Amino acid sequence: MPLLDVIILAIVQGITEFLPISSDGHLVLVNALLEAAGRPKTENLLEVELVLHLGTLAAVLLFYRREIVRVLTSGRRAIIPLIWGTIPAGIIGVGIKKGLPDETTDALLNNPLLGGFGFLITAAVLVWGTRRMSGTRRYEDLRPGESLFIGLMQAFAILPGVSRSGLTIGSGLSRELEREQAAAYSFMLAIPAIGGAGLLQILDMVGEGKTSTPIPTLAIGLVVSMIVGLGALALLLRWLRHGRLMGFVYYLVPLGIATIAWQMLK
Repeated sequence: MPLLDVIILAIVQGITEFLPISSDGHLVLVNALLEAAGRPKTENLLEVELVLHLGTLAAVLLFYRREIVRVLTSGRRAIIPLIWGTIPAGIIGVGIKKGLPDETTDALLNNPLLGGFGFLITAAVLVWGTRRMSGTRRYEDLRPGESLFIGLMQAFAILPGVSRSGLTIGSGLSRELEREQAAAYSFMLAIPAIGGAGLLQILDMVGEGKTSTPIPTLAIGLVVSMIVGLGALALLLRWLRHGRLMGFVYYLVPLGIATIAWQMLK
């Protein structure tokens, strides 16, 4: 993939990974638009996507470094709901990656039409989760069943257009978590989910002995997605404190309808 395309996708990834509008859905959509504009077809978009996800994972590690230290020291009670919440994504993610043929996985996860429906699903979950007033619970108070439920929502977000942050924050708010606690739980869950997916891809790259995109190009994309992601994460938390997540619904609904119409009519 050309460097310019990787930088464009890295900026899209950095913005959309944390805003509840689906980074995977936007990457698939932007890549389809680039191809429609005559850019070369991407042979392995999943490889690029995972590297860009590692860039936004680095942003999470930097932004939540104090929370990570707290969980590992004085707040170890939070480890239990984090483990429960990680189980569904681990099972489903590995199942799709290792249990399905590569062609099926690529057709499922790089499908713009499916992404259009995913945008509408994300909008519906945001409406459902934000109907409640801000709760007062901390995420370490989540019961195992509640953690598994939020974890299932995260696992469902493996599909394009379905926002991981949108579904986990929305479902966390529905469990009466305080707004910033819902965000903290969402992004703490992202660490093993994104890290695990990245590790599987890295192992595949090592096994093949090469990447379809030059490593320096991938490295630039990783850095760009990290820097942009830090800004997007700070912006999301500001909007979340003021209860402004519904604004994303007004963006996702027309985007989903337009994407579905484009794919159905082309």
